[in-house]
Amino acid sequence: MGKTVRDHLVDTLEELTQDGFKRFKTKLNVFPVKAGYSNIPRGQLEKADVLDVCDKLISFYLEKYAVEVTVEVLTAINERELADRLRKATGTGSSGEGQQPGPSDGATGKEEAHFVDRYRVQLIERTAPVEPILDLLHGDILDEEQYQTIRSGNTNQEKMRKLYLLMPSWNKKCKDRLYEALKAKNKFLIEDLEGN
Repeated sequence: MGKTVRDHLVDTLEELTQDGFKRFKTKLNVFPVKAGYSNIPRGQLEKADVLDVCDKLISFYLEKYAVEVTVEVLTAINERELADRLRKATGTGSSGEGQQPGPSDGATGKEEAHFVDRYRVQLIERTAPVEPILDLLHGDILDEEQYQTIRSGNTNQEKMRKLYLLMPSWNKKCKDRLYEALKAKNKFLIEDLEGN
């Protein structure tokens, strides 16, 4: 049964007609996403095929929110049946039945999302300054190129977004290191979030 979230997204979008897929991409570009996330630029979507779009969904929104966005966009373009099928297949969304870790995510059936995933939006909006955190990650987690790319962001928010773009490829150890770095340099922010 081991289908990944990406597999489910690919299966779902491949069901769309050519016209439906075009409508999906157009809507995706202007869809009102949660604070802390940004829309996928139109230029990146125009010539993208199903696989490209799925990769972009996951790198921009991480798996769980990528499914939510896809379900909402499909609903908005009147593809409700596909939206429902995706929601059931991934156990996500407002139907509520599939909220327990089931066979589809048995591999990730741990307690809950990692702290840095759970508080993505707040960490992007409120982490300042970002450089001391990058310094702690430099070498082990971030290579020189990644370090410089993230530092090139104009604002703290932009730097944190760039850091989050790398995260889909990180394991728990990398996320733990980021958490430790945040705690060392932004103690009060972390205490505030943990107190929620």
